[in-house]
Amino acid sequence: MSDTQGNFVWYELMTSDVNGAIKFYKDVIGWGTQAFEGGEMPYTMWTVGETPLGGVMTLPDEAKKMGAPPHWLAYVAADDVDALTKKAASLGAKTYMPPKDIPKVGRFSIIADPQGAVIALFKGSGPEMPRAAEATNGHFSWHELIAGEWESAFRFYSQLFGWQKTDAMDMGPMGTSLPIPPKRVGQLDTAALPEFWQHLTLRRELDALAGGRGSGWRRLDARRKSATARSRSPA
Repeated sequence: MSDTQGNFVWYELMTSDVNGAIKFYKDVIGWGTQAFEGGEMPYTMWTVGETPLGGVMTLPDEAKKMGAPPHWLAYVAADDVDALTKKAASLGAKTYMPPKDIPKVGRFSIIADPQGAVIALFKGSGPEMPRAAEATNGHFSWHELIAGEWESAFRFYSQLFGWQKTDAMDMGPMGTSLPIPPKRVGQLDTAALPEFWQHLTLRRELDALAGGRGSGWRRLDARRKSATARSRSPA
């Protein structure tokens, strides 16, 4: 297993209003955009400076038929997408999208872990995607899995990606927080909710950004030296 497998490498928003989403995230986070050429459907990349970090596209009709609302999907690096998809299935995961090639980009699949949280597995066709040692302003800095049973969730991801437990924090009514490597970039929380992944971005001007954004915003205690925020996009 390489030291890149298990890293979060791409973040994709599938939405019913691409233009509205682009305006929202530009205003709130400061992301730029860049058109991706040569794809099967229109696709726009999110950028921080000159660096792409994810994309936005119209929610596919196939996903709508399955009842999927607008949502974010995170891509996790895999040494071998086919092999890792099969391994995930053997550990109890459901395969939503079997391994498929993206011409000139790479190969991916979409899976749901045994408790229902959805991620994508991805291997690029070129050099491995770079991943900063420390998150910088505007980049995703934390990955959080809200799970009904964090012990079984951690067991699944540990067997799939080789993640190792560092320490755990009792968060009272919110459950248990379990930071996950590499470099303590995420955690697993226990909660009486459907399981899902959420991904936090780093913003150093949080108070100014939160002003006037409405009830969708709330400040969090900084897990790092800078503050982070959760928000709801309009679509």
